[in-house]
Parts: sequence; structure tokens; C-alpha cells
Amino acid sequence: MASNSKGDEPVPLERRQRVRLGDQLYGQIFEQITSGRLSVGDKLPSEHEICERFGVSRPVVREALLRLRADGLITAHQGLGTFVSHQPAPRLKTFPDVENVSSYLRAQEVRVALEGDAARLAAIRRSDEQLARIEQAHAGFLNRLADGKVSPQADLAFHASIAEASGNDFYLGVLESIHEAVSGFMRLALNLTRTGSRERGERVADEHAAILSAIRAQDGERARVAMQFHLGQARRRLVDKERD
Repeated sequence: MASNSKGDEPVPLERRQRVRLGDQLYGQIFEQITSGRLSVGDKLPSEHEICERFGVSRPVVREALLRLRADGLITAHQGLGTFVSHQPAPRLKTFPDVENVSSYLRAQEVRVALEGDAARLAAIRRSDEQLARIEQAHAGFLNRLADGKVSPQADLAFHASIAEASGNDFYLGVLESIHEAVSGFMRLALNLTRTGSRERGERVADEHAAILSAIRAQDGERARVAMQFHLGQARRRLVDKERD
């Protein structure tokens, strides 16, 4: 595995209270893949070698590798080893917060379940006033996207308006409790959208429109599927440059 500074051996991970060792190791490997020091097709060192280089236990290494596999960045081949299978857009490494990408992606897993069901209930229970607020949030997002000034606040307003329309305060409460991680994910994703292809931005807008359409039609199952599809695609757009 490539070193993290001028050819020296990687520095052992710090045991910081707020950042899990597995997340730190994930971030180190993620950065090397994003920067191109580990390219698609490259083989990762063995678990033992990673343990030695970063000064962590094998369970920590396995946790990080499992998450990298779940995010589609690496693939394990029995008897051969583990290889890089996808690379995020290289410009991702220039954005703030990229070192926190592992915790952001874990929050995204929570969102798939949470917001999918919130969208289902919003479609069933929403009032005309709540629908109007969702439509207003969507319009605001589109306007900022068209101006090239789309922000996490605009994106979050759309998602929060749907959670509020679910009629269950716990959905909005849980979303607010992971606000920092959700906002961080949105910052990275929207930075990629703003600096990426026009089609990338159009896909995000179309996914929001599909969610709104289902809620407007009061089709709960379609709203759930549309929301979960959108969140899954957002995750994939973050970790795979081919979806740029």
C-alpha cells in the first residue's frame, strides 16, 4: 500500500475518541484510492501487512475492508487477494471533510431505511400545506442548482420537509440527530455535482422530482422506492467516478 507522506511508512492511527479506528483506516485507504496511489486493479496488502503498517488490530482492518467492499471500492477474490475495483472522482480529495467519508456513508445507510419509510408515510398522510412546503423546497433546490449555487441547506430542506410531512416527529428528530453527518455527505455530494457534468445535476433533480411526484399522487410504496433509489444513487455517485 502506498505510504501517506513522501515515501515514509504510514503513521499509526491515532486513538481519537470521536473517530473510530475503523473509520480512520477506511479514510486512509479511501484517500489513496481517490488520489490514484492505489489504482483500479491494484492489489491491497494482506490484513497482516495492514495491521503492521498502521498499528491496528485485525478486527479493525477487517471492519475497514468490509466497509470498502460494501461501498464497491474493493473486491475480494478467494485465493488471490483484495483488489481496487472502483475509484471515486479524483477531485473529491480537494474538498473539505473527505477524511470523514466513512462516517458520512454510515449515516447514509441509516437514511435509506429512515427516509424511505418517512417518504412512504408522507405520501399517505401529507396535508395540502405540507405538500406545498415540499414543492417549495424542491423548487428552491432546482433554482440553486440552475445557478450553480446548490447548498446542503437547500438539499436538506427538501428531505426535512418530507420527514415533517410523515406525521411522526421521530423521523425528523432522528434526521436532526445525524445532521452533522448528513450535511457532510451532502457537502461532498453537492460539490461533486457542482463541479461535475450537467447530466449529474440533472439526475439528482430527476430523482427529487420522482419522489415529489409519488408524494403528490399519495402513492406510499412508490414514494418509498423513489427515496431509497435516490439515496442509493447518491451513495454510488460519491464512490464511483464512472457515475460522474
